[in-house]
Parts: sequence; structure tokens; C-alpha cells
Amino acid sequence: MKKKTSLLYRILKIGLKAGFPKYHVAGIENLPQEPSLYIGNHSQMHGPIACEFYFPVKRYTWCIGQVMDWKEAPSYIFHDMASFKPKCTHWFYRLLGYLITPLSVLVFKNADTIAVYKDGRLRSTIKQTLEILDQNISVVIFPEEDKPFNHILCDFQRRFVDIARYHYRKTGKELLFVPTYLAPRLRTIFIGKPIRYDAKKPIEEERERLCHYLMEQITEIAVNQPEHTVIPYLNISKKNYPSNLSK
Repeated sequence: MKKKTSLLYRILKIGLKAGFPKYHVAGIENLPQEPSLYIGNHSQMHGPIACEFYFPVKRYTWCIGQVMDWKEAPSYIFHDMASFKPKCTHWFYRLLGYLITPLSVLVFKNADTIAVYKDGRLRSTIKQTLEILDQNISVVIFPEEDKPFNHILCDFQRRFVDIARYHYRKTGKELLFVPTYLAPRLRTIFIGKPIRYDAKKPIEEERERLCHYLMEQITEIAVNQPEHTVIPYLNISKKNYPSNLSK
């Protein structure tokens, strides 16, 4: 899929990549030979950036649509950054939201992203995702939400699994879901063993089965690595970042 990007973004991307640590990929043997959904931990901004620069297959990444919108981005950025910060600092993060918005819109509209919404615009998210898969391109999704699961992950939102149901209805093919662990401190993207959607089972059952497998596999990958600091989904103080070996 050929996507037009602005010259300013291309220049910025070169600069960002030069200053961003290089990531290695582990688990190459687990890469499917078909378009799939790669499901990973967000690691704040490390996950999306590492995927944009170093993901081992052609892919598009789900991205919150608000960060691509001039009107919605300032408020979204403020709430994302200030949620766990003292109220006395909120004025700073509100101002920062407006300052970051031009960069946010430029980057996320030009990168290989699919805008994700939780309102009526979700239809466009589904439509574009299916079109990308039809072109033999994979999709990366970071489905964590503000609800702890363990010391590695926050719990997953479940509805992303429905993409497999829509894809099956359209193509008759059952999608693979691939657990993916982003470890910024190890500068590595770990690819786990895929699991396939089962179209014969009720979607409610599949949401739980697939999400449970993916969260457990990502956790297992993480705890089996050398000790390192986990970059959490939530924007908490760095002094509270857990170790992968935390109990």
C-alpha cells in the first residue's frame, strides 16, 4: 500500500530514527507467513515508535484517532499525560498538550497508522483495518486499558478481537493473533507463538480465550528474559516502574 507522506514528516522521521535506539527482533521463527494481528504491550510511546522503525514485517499500527485531530488532540494529550500527576502541575500539561499537538498531528497522520475511535467512527477503523489485511499487510494493536492485569501488563480491551470475525465473514479465513512483547530496556521486540481465531465459537468466548492467551504469553515472554525494568502502559512515576521479575 503506497501512502503519501509530507516532506516535513520524512525529514523528521530521519531525525527521530537517528536518535531512537535500534531494536532487535527475537522469535523470528514465530512470524506467520500471512497477514496477522500482532498484539503487544504499549510501553507508553516506545511501542508505537519501535514498531514504526523496526517491526520485522510490513504493518500498520492502530493509533488513537484523537491524536491526529487538531481539535481533539490537546485535551487527549493533557488527560493522557496528567492522569497520575499532582493537580498543581496540570496547568503545565494542559499547555504542553497544545504545544505538542502540531507534532502529534504531523507524525500520526503521516505514519503507517489506522485511526481508532470508540464512537460511531469505529466503522472507519474496522473498514480500513480489513482493507489493510486484504492487501497482505499485518496490523499491530496495543489493546491495554487503565486496569492492571499484572506487573507486566494492564488488562486488554476485548473488542479488537472482533476484527477476526469481520475478516472471516469477508474472506472465509481465520486470522492469526501474535503475542508481541516490547522491551525498551533490552531494545528488543519479542515475537511469540501465534494463536488462530476459531470462527465456530461464539465471539464472546473467543474474546476471552484469545485475550487470556495473549496476555499470558506476553507475560511469560517478559519474565523469561534477563532482569529489566518494564515500561508500563500507565504514565506513572519512573521510580514506580516494575521489574520483569517482580512478584
